[in-house]
Amino acid sequence: MVLARGLTWWPMIVDAPGKVVILGEYAVVDGAQAIVRAVDRGVRCTVTASPTVQWTTPTGDDRFVARALEAVEAPAAHYTFSDWRPVESSEKVGLGGSAAATVAAVVAAARQAGRPVVADEVFAAAFAVHHAVQGSGSGIDVAASAHGGWLSFAEGQARPLGGGPECAVVFSGQSATTGPRVQRYLALNESVRRAFVDETQRIVEAFAITPIDAIRAGAEALRAMADQAGIAYWTPQIEDLVRLASDHGGAAKPSGAGGGDIVVAIFDDPGAREAYERAARSAGFLPIEVSTANGAAGSLLDSSME
Repeated sequence: MVLARGLTWWPMIVDAPGKVVILGEYAVVDGAQAIVRAVDRGVRCTVTASPTVQWTTPTGDDRFVARALEAVEAPAAHYTFSDWRPVESSEKVGLGGSAAATVAAVVAAARQAGRPVVADEVFAAAFAVHHAVQGSGSGIDVAASAHGGWLSFAEGQARPLGGGPECAVVFSGQSATTGPRVQRYLALNESVRRAFVDETQRIVEAFAITPIDAIRAGAEALRAMADQAGIAYWTPQIEDLVRLASDHGGAAKPSGAGGGDIVVAIFDDPGAREAYERAARSAGFLPIEVSTANGAAGSLLDSSME
């Protein structure tokens, strides 16, 4: 907590949540509405005293945090980044770690300097850095980390949603890269992309009324688009998890760029969700326990989802 400019309780800790994209992948790049949930697994930044600006990351990859600290003119301190509620996997699971790290750096620097922490400003600063380093992206993962809660996101604007069904989140067993898949999507004929965007928009709008049907329709729309674009979207593991969800009365789809990472599943009955998670674990997959998280910038949007 910052008491006054230059006067801080040590250590100061900032937790930036990760994300689970529910609907709207790929189409969000073209301005379509998407739905995302901030979750309580992400990146922690611990700030301690130092006469100069220093930083430490778990793997030594400091591309995002170094650029972020420089961009916001971080005050002298030692910024130590670590996993916040890490997943028990040696693989990257796809919860938006680089976006969370960027947001954590921006918020930690602002608090250390005694500056106001405003979610929209945090998003703008973190997105500029994240996009420059990654070279692509809609900013949906940055928005989830900055604002928190369940969000509707389109064209750089986040809007809080009033609720959302509980989700099962399961790691498919292998990591995936986003950039090359997005580039294949962007190489599609413009009319094909427009048709996909329009269909995605209709599916997202239906989510509040019939979430299971919307998840199922979203999966099929992504399948058709990926086939046209030549994107390696569906893996045998993802197919198994989607089929398993259907067997338990729900619906599932890849969350994010596909080709691996996580699958999100929704059920009407909490008991069915729990049975699905048990069955997924028995089949060798890793269910990831998550709760809806506040944003790193504070509860400036309504994130009281559960």
